[in-house]
Amino acid sequence: MTDTMIDRIRLGAQGPEVGVQGLGCMGMSEFYGRTDEAAARDTLEAALAAGVTLFDTADVYGRGANEEFLKPFVTAHRDEITLATKFSILRTDDPQFRAVRNDPAYIRESVEGSLRRLGVDVIDLYYMHRRDPEVPFVDSVGAMAELVAAGKVRHLGLSEVTGPELREAHAVHPISALQSEWSLFSRSVERSAVGAAAELGVALVPYSPLGRGFLTGAFADAGELSEGDFRRRQPRFTGDNAALNAALLEPVRKIAAAHGATPAQIALAWVQQRAQVHGLPVVPIPGTRKRSRLEENTGATRITLTEDELALLEPIAGRVVGDRYPEMTSLSDTRE
Repeated sequence: MTDTMIDRIRLGAQGPEVGVQGLGCMGMSEFYGRTDEAAARDTLEAALAAGVTLFDTADVYGRGANEEFLKPFVTAHRDEITLATKFSILRTDDPQFRAVRNDPAYIRESVEGSLRRLGVDVIDLYYMHRRDPEVPFVDSVGAMAELVAAGKVRHLGLSEVTGPELREAHAVHPISALQSEWSLFSRSVERSAVGAAAELGVALVPYSPLGRGFLTGAFADAGELSEGDFRRRQPRFTGDNAALNAALLEPVRKIAAAHGATPAQIALAWVQQRAQVHGLPVVPIPGTRKRSRLEENTGATRITLTEDELALLEPIAGRVVGDRYPEMTSLSDTRE
């Protein structure tokens, strides 16, 4: 391993060994404005060269397009990577429409679609992207467990569930990873899910560890972003909320200067250190389409924040104004 390669960690007691930082691939297909396919493919190769092995997608990203985009990369590097995808969020031609399905028939249908689009025989980590509380875990996770038994899936994951829900699901079949938003701006996962994950030997896979880019200073108000960028609809990044939240970043910038680092690296280092704070594996999946950002992000794994620096960052999340999404009903926050 070279000095620029990231370390490796086991993805929970039941999971595979992966790099301590993964790559979220959602933005390579949509949501963050115009994409550059050549640059995104270069970023995938750079990630693998840096020791990133967990690559995360979902059937909802681009309505299957992101999985199809990843297929050539997956085919070329199948034995080197851990491939994660998700099911349960439905979309239509209406860009505002979202629904959630967890019923066994839908799960069996969804996995076949993902396997086909990704060009693989087995998915390494298969997540329930959102939970429909009307479907008991014995049915939904039970159907996912059948996929493991059939050799179509190796490990199971959940996203945006509470601690009690994680325990209930884990009793049906071992869960390897819990994916939820976790950053200096979003810490609701700590209410119950983090403690349950530590107790059960489940890894945390934080998505949006850079607060959708807001923590990097890339934008101060979502109104600056292109018309097709979904962050323009997220409450904490617009209007008065954006101005108030931007003011919270001063400690991040101060600590970054002291380390000769970027604000993004400090935000990621904080997330990475949650592993020591809470006693569980933590593998964040920052998303990027650029090699330069990928190298910046993986560099954060070599930064250790002091107790005094952690204390400066501690109050930030409690002062953030605005919800994570314009519509919160499918998130764990609403069930705690």
